[in-house]
Formats: sequence, structure tokens, C-alpha cells
Amino acid sequence: MPEYPSDPRRAAAAERYPGRIPPVAAALRRRFRKMLFALFGPAQHARQTQLDTLQVPAQRILFLGDSITEQGMWHELFPDVPTVNRGVGGETTAQVLARVDGVINAPIAVFLLIGTNDISGAVPSSEIVGNVREIIAAIQNRAPATPIFVESIMPRALKYREELTHLNRLYREAVADAGANVTYVDLWPALATSEGTLRAEFTKDNVHLTGEGYRAWVDVLRPIIANLTIPNPSIGKS
Repeated sequence: MPEYPSDPRRAAAAERYPGRIPPVAAALRRRFRKMLFALFGPAQHARQTQLDTLQVPAQRILFLGDSITEQGMWHELFPDVPTVNRGVGGETTAQVLARVDGVINAPIAVFLLIGTNDISGAVPSSEIVGNVREIIAAIQNRAPATPIFVESIMPRALKYREELTHLNRLYREAVADAGANVTYVDLWPALATSEGTLRAEFTKDNVHLTGEGYRAWVDVLRPIIANLTIPNPSIGKS
């Protein structure tokens, strides 16, 4: 990932409040998070309770994460391989950690994209990456040697750039510590501008992706998936 110019105010805040967001910003973000929950909480509940009634089929490529994953039409984006979508809009790393045991059923591989809602909710970076480490460990416990691909949190608006680049560096470190079956996938070269923001043609809200954004993401994932061993390519092509 390229280095971006540092904001002196953010650098000073980071030095004063290492590993966490300054109190005023944290309070504002908690308020913002409550507003988001009021708006999207019912949809999240509806999605999760529906998934609770469904068993994750075995021998699928599992896409796990929040709304960015949920909104991906994975079975159509990758029509020649068996996939299953377990993205839930609005979820944080803690919420994925709480449900990860229930979604691991002998997957071919796991693609994990999570963390952007934690930033909106003022969760400290140490807690976020700690949860990601635990998610990786839980997958490894239930599916040893299964390839796990931890994707970088996607770029957003400029004000989030430094938090995101810092957190993605921590993700890289977590992956490096996790074992040979875990790989870090950097999405920023495909999605970010030279300033470190999500490219305008890929989004309407600086978080979620347009169709063009998904195509750019898929272009990153396609060669990775092409190198996976698919036990029975006829499974799950519906």
C-alpha cells in the first residue's frame, strides 16, 4: 500500500490517545452508530434470523463479512465455482466473531472482509485486530489448513484514510502471525485514488460499492479463486 501524506492533527491525536480514537470523536461516532442501528438494525435482524434457519453447505467458497459482502452477487460473479454468502449488513468484527463457528462447514476457502463498521462505531484498533485474530483462529480450529483470505478494509472518505491504513497494517501483521494458510489481500491498489479515498466511480456513499466497484474487486479475487482446488465444480452452481 502506498504511503499517503500525514495529517498533523490526526498524528497529534494518535500520539495523545494511542490505539484509540480521541474522546470527542469517539462520542460523536457512538451517537452516529446508534443512529445507524436505528435505521438498519431491523434489516440486520431480518437477515441474521433468516441465516439462522439455513445450514451453510459444505465445500463452498465462503464470503464472510458485513453489508459490502452481503450485497455481492457472488454466485453470479463467480458462476463456475460453488460459493455461499454469509455477509450481514452493519456487522462489526465482534459480531462476526460471535457467529463464526456457525458458518464454518468444511469450506473450500474463506474470504473475510470486516472492520469498516467498527471504525464508524469508534472501536479501538487494538480491539478490532484482536477480534480479527480470534476469527482467524476460530476458522482454523474448525477447518484446519483451509485457505483464509483476510481482505484489507476498503478505502472510504479522506477523513478515514489514516485510521484505515493503520488498521490494515495491523491486519497484515495478524495474517503474518496466523500461519501459512492465511493470506492478506490488499484491495487498495484496485479501489483507492492516489489520495487514499474510495474511487468516485465505485461508490455513491463512500462505503458501499457500485457495480463497477464490485467488478474491480472481483478482478482482484479472480486469480486467487482460480488457484483454489475445487473438489467438485458442479456443486452449488445454482
